[in-house]
Amino acid sequence: MSGPPVARPGRVAADELVEIAMTVNGSEVTVRVPPRVHLADALREQLGLTGTHLGCEHGVCGMCTVLVDGAAARACLLFAVQCEGAEIVTVEGLGTREDQHPLQQAFSAHHGLQCGFCTPGMLMSSYDLLADGTSVSPDELPVEMSGVLCRCTGYRGILAAVADVAAEHPDGLPAPRNCRQRTLVGRRDAAPARPQEADEEPRAAAPVEVRLPSGAPSATVQVRAELGVPVDAVWEVLDDFHRLAACLPGAELVEVLGDDRYRGRATVALGPVKLAFDGLAQVVEREGRRMRVAAQGADTGGSTTQADIRLRAEPGAGGTVLEADAALHLSGRIAQFGRALAGDVSRRMFEQFAAAVEENARTGKAPATPAKPPGVLALLVAAAGARLRAALRRLRRPR
Repeated sequence: MSGPPVARPGRVAADELVEIAMTVNGSEVTVRVPPRVHLADALREQLGLTGTHLGCEHGVCGMCTVLVDGAAARACLLFAVQCEGAEIVTVEGLGTREDQHPLQQAFSAHHGLQCGFCTPGMLMSSYDLLADGTSVSPDELPVEMSGVLCRCTGYRGILAAVADVAAEHPDGLPAPRNCRQRTLVGRRDAAPARPQEADEEPRAAAPVEVRLPSGAPSATVQVRAELGVPVDAVWEVLDDFHRLAACLPGAELVEVLGDDRYRGRATVALGPVKLAFDGLAQVVEREGRRMRVAAQGADTGGSTTQADIRLRAEPGAGGTVLEADAALHLSGRIAQFGRALAGDVSRRMFEQFAAAVEENARTGKAPATPAKPPGVLALLVAAAGARLRAALRRLRRPR
């Protein structure tokens, strides 16, 4: 424990909230939870650390394994109130994409995952096994690692990865590489790890280069808008990144880095979920009235997003046809929105963007007030309207 236990009343009503102070991945945090909330839910819901997966919730499958005061523990079997003053390390604290822990590197090299659901539990369990230099032979590993179940039965790669790390680090493992002071924010009220202004959004460090994944995107969006202004005026807006950024809902241009790279911030709000991304955008292609932009960002809750966006402006009957295709790669809390909702958010934001571009092209000025990110009510109305229009179009088709 990092400090003496705090005296509490002997009895707490089920509907009361209890404040618990603990250290999570190097950050001192305070959460307010009902007394019967287990640690896994506090980590996921209060602090946004969704790498801790929940499987059986009976302590059998091991998916929720974390380190509590240096020892492996089932987060679904611990009440959060039991962790007052404790030091917790989750899989997010083990390493980062840029600075992976040797265990993470070995799991990747041996493809020690299939669906990935057991991977956090396997990583934390194997860290607990090897951290102090305990000698474990490859023949002993199946028993030693049996506390976490792999639903894909992908044990061979997992055991090979752990065996490699055990051989490379016989005297014990390096410490977790991503434990430091930061602000952790989840989907419910949680006290920040350090003082901040009421209207200040916690930010993650922005990436230094845009990296687009090679796999299939989480969602793809194709949108089209007809603008009542000449195409040359529209393209002047798109070709000037300062004017373009001013038209993006919830976005702010922070810094021009050169080589057509721009650092910025963006906010996405859906009901109680508000994500503030710091990121980087780069214009990778310009040809005629066509543009391709690669963008990447991350927030402090562990959400990341990458986007491959293609914009086109063509002459139209009433002025200009503005089209956009986007391939979106989402991870973390934002990925839980799902493909349909991610598409609805993107389409609604494009509608706001197109309207702002039209105003900017017509007046030669950026909007007086930047467009706000779409709210949940607007999204529901827009999505319902779009689906109703699609249904009416199907009914009107000749049979």
